[in-house]
Amino acid sequence: MNYLPLPAVGDTPLRVMTIAGSDSGGGAGIQADLRTFAMLGLHGCVALTAVTVQNSVGVKGFHEVPVDVIADQISAVTSDIGIQAAKTGMLASSEIITTIAKTWRAEGLAAHVPLVVDPVCASMHGDPLLHHSALDALRTELFPLATLVTPNLDEVGLLVGVEVVDQTSQREAARALHALGPGWVLVKGGHMRASAASPDVLFDGTDFYEFAAPRIDTGHDHGAGDTLAAATTCALAHGYSVPEAVEFAKSWVTECIRAAYPLGHGHGPVNALFRLQS
Repeated sequence: MNYLPLPAVGDTPLRVMTIAGSDSGGGAGIQADLRTFAMLGLHGCVALTAVTVQNSVGVKGFHEVPVDVIADQISAVTSDIGIQAAKTGMLASSEIITTIAKTWRAEGLAAHVPLVVDPVCASMHGDPLLHHSALDALRTELFPLATLVTPNLDEVGLLVGVEVVDQTSQREAARALHALGPGWVLVKGGHMRASAASPDVLFDGTDFYEFAAPRIDTGHDHGAGDTLAAATTCALAHGYSVPEAVEFAKSWVTECIRAAYPLGHGHGPVNALFRLQS
């Protein structure tokens, strides 16, 4: 695969931000985001939204960060360091989502900083990471600010009520999600287990783009969605178009899944550190 260019020694790298929760097991959340940012040569900044209590077998609970602290993290970074792109992950509540949207507008970021919204609703084990009442805030507050939204099939069902079982329903879901206001929609097909490939569909309101990769037979895929969104964010920071960024991220997360390792008694994480072994 073609990697994103690394900065020269001594040069200031491009900066990206993850606005997301922490995974105490290190497999997903900001930990997964920062691994991909670093492996792709970008400086990662953080606005922490929640602290989860989790390991390889599930989420035991989470604690939300006060909304004023979340807003201040975003403002502190963007007013001084500056960022070229950002992503969101676990946002937990409607209050947090509304705060992020207001801060994004107040800091003047909506006009020039690409924003990838990964609408994290539950862990891979089905444990809730978003209060159900926050779905409306995602739809009305954050999606209209998003350059790209990247839901998995479970999240698609929660957000627009479409059950994706094939390419036709996948495109139907993309249309319904795009009507909520984002620039682009990526309906991920990783949970479409009947398919021999992992088909993703990208839609801009007019044209569809399809990305597929051979399905890798592994039980270790914790953090795959975070890693895909993080790699897309990095590519957008480099000035890639959205289709180019998604194509790159798809190849990146495929290699991370291929290199995944066991951890604990449950699902191990995808492995962005494979680049150090290449």
